[in-house]
Amino acid sequence: MSLPTKTWFDALHQCQQQGKSYVLVTLLATAGSTPRNAGSKMLVCDDSAFDTIGGGHLEFEVIKQARNFLLDNVTTQKVEHYPLSSKLGQCCGGATNVLFEVFTGHSQHIAIYGAGHVSQALVPILAQLPLQISWIDNRQTMLDEIAQQALPSNVKLVFSEQPDETIATLPTGSWVMIMTHNHQLDFALVETSLKRLELDFVGMIGSDTKARRFRTRLEHKNYQLEVIQRLVSPVGLLTIPGKRPIEVAVSMAAQLIQLLEPENETQAQKKQAWRDNKQLIQSLVKQGEPQA
Repeated sequence: MSLPTKTWFDALHQCQQQGKSYVLVTLLATAGSTPRNAGSKMLVCDDSAFDTIGGGHLEFEVIKQARNFLLDNVTTQKVEHYPLSSKLGQCCGGATNVLFEVFTGHSQHIAIYGAGHVSQALVPILAQLPLQISWIDNRQTMLDEIAQQALPSNVKLVFSEQPDETIATLPTGSWVMIMTHNHQLDFALVETSLKRLELDFVGMIGSDTKARRFRTRLEHKNYQLEVIQRLVSPVGLLTIPGKRPIEVAVSMAAQLIQLLEPENETQAQKKQAWRDNKQLIQSLVKQGEPQA
């Protein structure tokens, strides 16, 4: 990945947009003389690093350790203690605790079919999430107009005269959101998507009546019930009212955000894990403080 910045916070934002794994490194507590003060940060990816915690052999070892954590592919937090002795090639004579916050990338791919008003409201919302977005339409002029805007780096415009043919090119586990201007094209996309059982989500915008008609057509074409039931339509959370494009887009985005959340981790579990991590860090920081 090539990032046009060297600040850790800009790099972090871009990693999150691109769904790339990274480690945020923070100097927690320092004793004696150290290259940089507590609170200094840097960000480490598998192929690059941004900002600095002071350079030298300490930074070299920290980057090496951060990339070892990335190899485990587990989101976690670790604290390591580093004495700045001759063993590390440092002559400062101090010591520091280093917090490693490991974030595994989520490169979920979503294909959005249709470049109408709702999708134009939806894509800017989704672009702020850890998603890779393919925005597909068969109207070149409309895509050209959209391309004149400053699109986020995780959004790719795709022109296709036969959009349903692009379903076969989607990565395994992709999500599909169908919202074109043509009902017949919508049906072709639905049918082609349902044939790819390895797609994790197939959704279509529309009314209950449209959804029933599509399911009936699929039944008449002898699709099994379990295949037809994979179609999520109408899409969006029914608890969010309104029919304006932005209201529909927010409803759809909320539904997709739910899919991004791990199903096996409740909010209470997340809060408890945060408390446990905070207590661990506080205890380790205290251990690393210089004795009076």
